[in-house]
Amino acid sequence: MRMTAPSTSRVVIVGLATVALLGLAVILGLVVGPTPIATGRIVGDAVSHLGWGHSTLTSLQSTIVWQLRAPRMVLGLLAGSMLAVAGGTYQGVFRNPLADPYLLGVAAGAGLGATLAIVNVGVGASVPVWTPWLAFAGAMVAVGATWFIGARGLNSTPATLVLAGVAVSALFTSAQTFLQQQSSTQSIARVYIWLLGSLASANWGSVQIVVPYVAVCVVVCLFAARALDVMSVGDEEARSLGLSVRSVRLLVVGASSLGTAAIVSVVGLIGFVGIIVPHIVRLLVGTSYRRILPISVVFGAAFLVLCDTVARTVMAPSELPLGVVTAVVGAPVFVVILSLRRWGTT
Repeated sequence: MRMTAPSTSRVVIVGLATVALLGLAVILGLVVGPTPIATGRIVGDAVSHLGWGHSTLTSLQSTIVWQLRAPRMVLGLLAGSMLAVAGGTYQGVFRNPLADPYLLGVAAGAGLGATLAIVNVGVGASVPVWTPWLAFAGAMVAVGATWFIGARGLNSTPATLVLAGVAVSALFTSAQTFLQQQSSTQSIARVYIWLLGSLASANWGSVQIVVPYVAVCVVVCLFAARALDVMSVGDEEARSLGLSVRSVRLLVVGASSLGTAAIVSVVGLIGFVGIIVPHIVRLLVGTSYRRILPISVVFGAAFLVLCDTVARTVMAPSELPLGVVTAVVGAPVFVVILSLRRWGTT
């Protein structure tokens, strides 16, 4: 039995609750840590920069909040929102509930690019500063190859594009494995740390790198929501309604892949966000992408910042890879969602 479309009041309540969750995530991202700092003091310091009142934070506390926690929190917001909206658009454009932002080879391409950068530094050296750029280049090469193989011709379908993505991912993953086998043990360890995803190296410079990509790509995806609703009835029906299916697919897949590649190049691979966030939102507000995508942007941002707060505090002073936390949270949730779908309640 299918659920009826949720009422407008329910959608508004879900939206407001999601915004409140985002506010809580931002506060926890700034307050929680090995050095606890009261929320009021952080707010007072922020207000003091506007010329009102005075700050009660020490110089060390101010550095911790605005140079360590704040850029990490902002990067988490950007990464979560981009991965969530990309997952929603992929699921819509491919009409596949299991589609995620890494479907077309983004993860494999970025992994190969990062591996190329990391294995070519000396023993004991840190991850090189050019790693994000090579990861980004690798991701875009992989997506370009997938599109070239699977989207040529008038008869191309979402299935052919997905199959091309599987083939390209396998090729790039094989190349990455070969490079790892030829590298040192320390290089392999650094590669695996990067592949598990982390916001530990976040700074305002990395935020500036991804902001333009995320801003443009999220806006493009949101504007495509109505077209995705039309495409949900099938390609032929959408064409009969005057929609250029191929152009929309190119635009949406391109924007989602570009934004995801930018995020992956900076924070590594973070799984489950792009799958479970749109699914949860769909359960709450229905199947219209005009509702799913905007709420997914906010919910994804809050979800990832909360997961990162857990990652950096649960084993303080050391921290868990962010990808491990999202997997621990996301896998059980995904199993529940699949069970609900099997029982016919979604």
